[in-house]
Amino acid sequence: MTPPRQAPLARKPVETCPGAAPTKRGDTRKKMLISAAEVMRERGAAGVTIDEVLARSGAPRGSVYHHFPEGRNQILVEALRYAGDSITEIIDAAADRGARVLVRKFVEYWEGRLSDGGFNAGCPIVAAALGSADDELQLCSDAGAILGGWCTALTRAFVSDGFSEADAASLSVTSIAALEGAIMLCRSTRSAAPLRQVGDQLEFLIKAREFVARQSP
Repeated sequence: MTPPRQAPLARKPVETCPGAAPTKRGDTRKKMLISAAEVMRERGAAGVTIDEVLARSGAPRGSVYHHFPEGRNQILVEALRYAGDSITEIIDAAADRGARVLVRKFVEYWEGRLSDGGFNAGCPIVAAALGSADDELQLCSDAGAILGGWCTALTRAFVSDGFSEADAASLSVTSIAALEGAIMLCRSTRSAAPLRQVGDQLEFLIKAREFVARQSP
């Protein structure tokens, strides 16, 4: 019997410094990063312009070089890292509960985000990896590091479930590749069905591999 789906995760942005009291300056900077990440989700890195970030965040033009003296490229890199940290926190929180729980949480999180955005925006990490120009190579490198961190967390979850290091690493890459591909399919079909289908198949694969491992001498 398929276990009942748990309630979706809360999808509020993750604070960079949860214990710190908010300040007007800090709020402006964070709003600009969130806005840049949202544009990246919708249009890729190439679609992120300073004008669009200012329009969405409501920040004055003078705040760009006050908060980001290196300009647009600094906004892109920091927005990517901010978005990556937010998602990584969710993944790390679920990793100690096993691979199936982590996969389910990942599906629930993205199902909510996609639906809330009308399927007009995908994963900012993949968007940065795919849509970076030649002068934005830092984005590709950072996106690769973030995705690698997710694979590492999932590998840890598979190992805690009893898989060997080699099998855990292979299954983690398979899972992340399948889930991120499903997110792109959801955008193109404007439906969460591909994500749910991939999640169900990954859970079945994990259970099947667990069964085979238990039957092995």
